[in-house]
Amino acid sequence: MKMRNVFLVAGLLAICGLSINAVQDAPSDENQEGKLINDYNVYALPMPEDLEFAGEPVPVEIPDIYERMDRELLVNTYWQSNTLLLLKRANKYFPVIEPILKEKGVPDDFKYLAVIESGLTNAVSPAGARGFWQIMEATGKEYGLEINDNVDERYNLEKSTRVAADYLKKSKERLGSWTLAAAAYNAGNYGIDKQQERQDANNYYDLLLGEETGRYVFRIMALKEIMNNPKKYGFNYRQKDLYKDVPSYKVKVDTAVTDFADFAKKFGINYKILKIHNPWLRETHLNNKSKKEYLIELPEKGYYTAPN
Repeated sequence: MKMRNVFLVAGLLAICGLSINAVQDAPSDENQEGKLINDYNVYALPMPEDLEFAGEPVPVEIPDIYERMDRELLVNTYWQSNTLLLLKRANKYFPVIEPILKEKGVPDDFKYLAVIESGLTNAVSPAGARGFWQIMEATGKEYGLEINDNVDERYNLEKSTRVAADYLKKSKERLGSWTLAAAAYNAGNYGIDKQQERQDANNYYDLLLGEETGRYVFRIMALKEIMNNPKKYGFNYRQKDLYKDVPSYKVKVDTAVTDFADFAKKFGINYKILKIHNPWLRETHLNNKSKKEYLIELPEKGYYTAPN
C-alpha cells in the first residue's frame, strides 16, 4: 500500500509538472516568506542632474533644496497607483493642455501644475476651487468664465486652461520668474509679495514659506521628472494601457434646452455620456434666456453603446 501511494503521488506530481524532489526541496513557509520579503526592494533615488523648472535652474546643491526635492521624488515614485493613474490620464488630457499653453506663451512645464492641483480630474476643493486648474469662483469670473447654476466653465478644460495661462503670465510679469508664478498659483500673488518684503528675498528657493507652498514647486518638478522618465522610476505600461480621448465634434446651441436626456438621445447617446463630454453643463437643463451661443461636445459614433 505504501509503494502504491508513492506511485499515486508521483503520478499526480507529473501531471502538475513537478517531481518528488521538487516537493521535498520546496522552501518552508518561513523561508518562502523571507524570500518574498527580500524580493521587494525600496531604493534611494539618485538626484537628477541639471534640474530646472520652466528653464529656471533648481539649486539642489543647497542642502534644504536637495532634501525637499528628494522628498517629493520619493513620495511620488512609491505612491505607485496614484502616479500610474496620472500617467494614464496625461495621455488623454495633455494633448488638450499643451497647445493652449504654447499659444499663450506659457512654458510647457506648467501642465504638471494641473497634475498636482487636481490629479487631472474635475476636482472640488474644500475652499470651493473647481476643475483641473482649481480655479476659485471670483477668479474665474474676473477672467471671463461663466459660472452660475446652469453653467460652470471652470469645468471646461479648454477655457479653464486659457484662464490659468493668463493668470500665470500676469504673475510672472508681477513677480519676475516662472518659479515664483507657480508658487503664487498656490499662495496668491499678494501672499508671495508679502513674504518677499518680509524676508527681503525675491527668489522662491530663498523664501521660507508655509508647508503647502513650500512643497508646491517641488511637487510639480517631481511629477515632471517621473512622468518624463517613467521606466527610470519603475513604471511599466504599454501604449494601449493609457487612457485615450474619444474623437468628438461640437454642435452650436443658442436656445434653451429643457431636458438634456432628450437632447442626448437625438444624437444617439445618453445623458451620462453627454455630461462626461460636457462637465461644465451643471444641470439637467439650460435656461439660456440671453440666447448665448454654446458649443456642446458630442462623441463620434461608434465609441459608446447606443442607449436602449
